[in-house]
Amino acid sequence: MTPIFELKDLSVMLHSRRGDKPLVQHVSFCVHAGECLGILGESGSGKTLCMKAAMGLLDHSFHVSGSARFNEEELIGKSAESLRRLRGGKVGIILQNPMTCFDPLYRVGSQIAETFAAHNAWSAEEIRKRSLAMLETMRIHNGKDVLQKYPHQLSGGMLQRIMIGIAMTMAPDLLIADEPTTAIDAITQYEILEEILRIKRKKKTAMVFITHDLSAVSRVADRIVVLNHGKIVDEGDFSHILHHAKDPYTRLLVEKRADVMRRYVSTLAEKGELPCLSCAM
Repeated sequence: MTPIFELKDLSVMLHSRRGDKPLVQHVSFCVHAGECLGILGESGSGKTLCMKAAMGLLDHSFHVSGSARFNEEELIGKSAESLRRLRGGKVGIILQNPMTCFDPLYRVGSQIAETFAAHNAWSAEEIRKRSLAMLETMRIHNGKDVLQKYPHQLSGGMLQRIMIGIAMTMAPDLLIADEPTTAIDAITQYEILEEILRIKRKKKTAMVFITHDLSAVSRVADRIVVLNHGKIVDEGDFSHILHHAKDPYTRLLVEKRADVMRRYVSTLAEKGELPCLSCAM
């Protein structure tokens, strides 16, 4: 089966007065239709940089080499305009802080409409109908009122769901979720992950889920790639990462998660509220 998205030997070099600095080195992975690939790593590991390099989101200070193919079409070297049309259309991108993705001076409905109009030949009435249907699909009620609000009048979780809804309305072949649960509370994180799982079950969309959170990626990813200092240090399904990882960095991530869960279980045990251990792990 031909992958929807594939990186081969991707490298990113930063040019500066002090010389060239390698940030991503020879990264290769792929993701197929209906599959979610998790990219796991801490801040500075290169996980977001890989996707920005592939999608043409880096400036001229960076040199990108290797290959990034989407539906068998090479992206490295494509014009900025071609990549701009691809982003938001066949490739949906969800960023980690929704507040920075909406212009505070314009109503949410206007910004949704602008995105839809940029990639489709829909009439104003069709855009409004699709906007309301999207909000309903994303379990956001009182859609007419929401479209009239400004971003600061909505919660981070609602804005995040709107971003996911916009991306999915465009029926992308590839959805890139870059730390989508980092800037929101635990309850909303759960809701966002459930929404991603729902989309994964119902659509054939290929997904790349970027995170530093092993617990989050374990819920949504079919396979996991672990990055450290710009290199892939481990890969496999969650069971492999949890029990058979060979790299010391990956084992450290697993141990950190296990330590948090041990403290969580211990705290609840002291209160007489001990949960199911298999559920906690």
